[in-house]
Amino acid sequence: MLTKIFTGFFLMCFSLPAHSQQWGLYTLYATKNGVKAYLIDTADSPVAYKTWSFPSNKKSGYSAYLVPGDTLVRTYSYTGNVLQGGGMTGGVQKVTWNGTVVWDFVYSTSTYCIHHDICPMPNGNVLMISYDVRTAAEATQAGSSSNSVFHSEKIIEVKPTGPTTGTIVWEWKLWDHLCQNYNAAKDNYVTSIVNNPQLMNINYNGTGNLPDRYHMNGIDYNAALDQIVVSIHFMNSCFVIDHSTTTAEAAGHTGGNSGKGGDFLYRWGNPSSYGATGTTIFNVVHDAHWVPNDNPNYPNYLAAYNNCGGTGGKTAIDIWNPPYDGNNYSLTLGSAFAPATYNYRYNATFTATNEGNSHQLPNGNMIVNNFQGNIYEVNSAGAIIWTKTGANSSHAYRYSKCYVRGPVVSAGASLTEISPGASVILNASAISVTETNPSYIYSWSSSPSGFSSTMQNPTVTPSIETTYTVTVTDVNTGCSGSASVTINVTQTSKTDVITDDNGFTFFPNPTAGIINLQGNFDMNTDYEISIYDSYGNSYLHKKNLKTIDISYLNNGFYTLCVKFGNDKFKYWKLILIK
Repeated sequence: MLTKIFTGFFLMCFSLPAHSQQWGLYTLYATKNGVKAYLIDTADSPVAYKTWSFPSNKKSGYSAYLVPGDTLVRTYSYTGNVLQGGGMTGGVQKVTWNGTVVWDFVYSTSTYCIHHDICPMPNGNVLMISYDVRTAAEATQAGSSSNSVFHSEKIIEVKPTGPTTGTIVWEWKLWDHLCQNYNAAKDNYVTSIVNNPQLMNINYNGTGNLPDRYHMNGIDYNAALDQIVVSIHFMNSCFVIDHSTTTAEAAGHTGGNSGKGGDFLYRWGNPSSYGATGTTIFNVVHDAHWVPNDNPNYPNYLAAYNNCGGTGGKTAIDIWNPPYDGNNYSLTLGSAFAPATYNYRYNATFTATNEGNSHQLPNGNMIVNNFQGNIYEVNSAGAIIWTKTGANSSHAYRYSKCYVRGPVVSAGASLTEISPGASVILNASAISVTETNPSYIYSWSSSPSGFSSTMQNPTVTPSIETTYTVTVTDVNTGCSGSASVTINVTQTSKTDVITDDNGFTFFPNPTAGIINLQGNFDMNTDYEISIYDSYGNSYLHKKNLKTIDISYLNNGFYTLCVKFGNDKFKYWKLILIK
């Protein structure tokens, strides 16, 4: 579910029950304002398994992530930044295992600049937090009681297009989702703040000072929900927004899976920020994220780093279960969002007054990072079972051996559209960038079941549409990876396919992401459009659209299904190549 985790040289040794053992093998961190990132072997070695080095004019910024394949995605402090403040970055890089910088993107001027956290996405794009400077005149017109410049916030999704270039393919601006009850003659006026929790009260002071009233610092993406969560320091809150919108819908209050456009779907941590009654949980908040769904204790919960809100003003990690309601979150208007308090809190022995993160692991353990010093692994009882001293990193993450060293697998075929009785040659390939001499074995299976092979490139003769999956294992490491290819057998199902009387067509196919639909739509009172992958997972379900955008999906084969009325369906095989 989580996107960020495509999930010390000093080891403390304990005799612990099995459920308290360390999880994973490699810990990633980048020294803040330093020139190195480290992937350390937390079990076997007193030295770093892998070190990346950077030039002194591109020192590490706020966060770094390792994505499958071989790529470190990192922020750095751009020396040309005009805007100043805590957590300023300005630049993002993708760096391969061998140290080659394959993407170096700068987003920094006098009116915007990326800062703090980023979030690598499954499609290769990167979500970034950016300041969005607004003049005093704009603020006054928006209903601000202060005649001051605002460093508002925005989120951009950037698609790399060249070594130093990128296209903003999606954008959300906080400035489009304000409210105020100060001046009825100005924009964003509402009579009740508490009845509009989907909007930010521009006149709520929080704990910041203008122009930096908000100060986003953490961002995460949930692919299953197609939603984004952010933490905002001076609001002492975390906010969830809908990513399924278009940029135009994100600027408004309708559209997307939620039907609410770019408005807040959920907010938590400080009910007073929207006029509700309840306990303020956070005292400086960072690192909003979803707990991965493989965590045995709190799968799909939300978590955040409570810098000074724990016992005695110490740092705490708070985890809570949001009131999921389909693509929205339940709320009794006029009251605070549930829950009333956290479901779990880890109280640290230190106080990290600023920055820091946590990472919940598949065995119930957790990485807790004190950016002013050490990284800890704690078990579900809160006992420290591993420490890396002197890391001085804003973020740290733990990865399994096979996440880092597993083969990246591709599957294909000589043809993917055949007539009944025809044969095709399947093909599999793998790369293991961390390994010197990988040795692979292959295992093919099919859906529907019935086919198996240990050949790298077997020949098949499917009679119906079949998905073939290959698992490639590097025998030297014991790590595996899988990939699939679907072969479509051209034939018509009389029960599932309607005739062409309605004149329905779509184009282009293959597509880079935008699909146009044409037909005699007036002849149908309603129609529904769905997109499925080869495993039957649904990624889109809309009504009565003539254009759809699937550019957020990975390249591959999908099924486009159109339902007319109650029981008439039509299916097409769809190829996405970006």
